[in-house]
Amino acid sequence: MSNLEETMKIFQKADAVCFDVDSTLIQDESIDDLAKFCGVGDEVQELTRQAMGGQKSYKESLEARLDLIKPSKSTMERFITQTPIKFTKGITSLVSKMQERGTAIYLVTGGFTCIVRSFAKELNIPVENIYANKLLFDYDGEYGGFDESEPTCSTGGKPKVMTILKEKFGYQRLVMIGDGATDMEACPPADAFIGFGGNQIRSKVQEGAQWFVTDFQELITVLDA
Repeated sequence: MSNLEETMKIFQKADAVCFDVDSTLIQDESIDDLAKFCGVGDEVQELTRQAMGGQKSYKESLEARLDLIKPSKSTMERFITQTPIKFTKGITSLVSKMQERGTAIYLVTGGFTCIVRSFAKELNIPVENIYANKLLFDYDGEYGGFDESEPTCSTGGKPKVMTILKEKFGYQRLVMIGDGATDMEACPPADAFIGFGGNQIRSKVQEGAQWFVTDFQELITVLDA
């Protein structure tokens, strides 16, 4: 059996599937959208590109981006209510199909819990199935950093989440799906990785993934086979 066939087989019988959020679950990078909302779009987009390409440690990049954006609590609330969710084509059907099969769905992202909650709600994913970064605010609601104890704030954070899930729930066929270098790093401990290039194609991921797709319909077709 080829690595591609093996990955497809694991996906068909997955007991849990973890999705990256930015440029995978949704079409854009939410931190870039937040930066544009706060008037520092171009500077932050370059730092995001470096992080996704694996050129900088994720934590360094996250810290640098947030120091530029400095999002207050009220800014975050406005951003969430005023920014429409742009889900990637096919994601709602795919998630719904997997949920019908009894597959547990998780969102594992370097993005922010306060933003990702609204995505999870739309897709009927429990809030406790979100592994993301938590923004901190001081007593008057100004930006106060981020919770550095969250595994997702560091390079190597996604593999840590996979280990946590396997140890906690005993998953035997755990799949990670995402567009970035940090997603590919999650396998192992994940049993399979599917690279997604429907919004952004990262050459490192396209070359390194056993299975690389550009449309979620490809995954739906395999589930229906």
